[in-house]
Amino acid sequence: MKKNNRRSPKSGILLVDDHPLARVGVRQMIETDPKLEVCGEAGTAAEGLSAAIAHCPALVISDVTLPGRSGFELVQDLAARCPHLPVLMLSMHSESTYARRALEIGARGYIMKSADGDELLKAIHTVLRGSIYLSPAASAQMLEYMNGRSRKNRTGIEALTPREFEIFSLLGKGFPSSRIAKQLNLSPKTVDTHRERIKIKMGVETCSQLISVASAWIAQQCMTPPIEALTT
Repeated sequence: MKKNNRRSPKSGILLVDDHPLARVGVRQMIETDPKLEVCGEAGTAAEGLSAAIAHCPALVISDVTLPGRSGFELVQDLAARCPHLPVLMLSMHSESTYARRALEIGARGYIMKSADGDELLKAIHTVLRGSIYLSPAASAQMLEYMNGRSRKNRTGIEALTPREFEIFSLLGKGFPSSRIAKQLNLSPKTVDTHRERIKIKMGVETCSQLISVASAWIAQQCMTPPIEALTT
């Protein structure tokens, strides 16, 4: 009987990150696995959506912070255009807050950029099998969250909806309402409405107080510095 030497096709991975060197590092880790290959790369959410439609990957790996539309918005865009395409978020941002948010908007996993190659490959294969991947610490936090109080009884950041959380984060980075509206494709009036709700949930009375709280939270998370710091 003749032996079949045909190899199984590799699972294509699309990388979305605005830092080329970061994509190189992830690509190198992925290509150590004979069952995986990088089928495309993109630097923005818009490019990522186009590449996903063009290349039909088995999985998208996306950073949270991207120029223009965020990685979270890319997850939502992909859900509308490619509903069966899973997304794994790979980011430097704290998983204690961002992992839950990622799952809420439809991502299938969240992993820190500080993870080693073995953990990244484990996360990729977990998501490709149809399961959700979180680190043990993030999984424990998620269970606590699920077993905790209902949203209506939560306060502070935990009470924010995904959209409110997005606006809160952008306020903390120094974005004015007009730029937030443009980036999130919302009307300025809608942003103002969200901002008023955020003020109530965060227990502040003025916009300046809200921006101060948001900026302090951003700094605590070791995230991207406020926009003013980038332009000075």
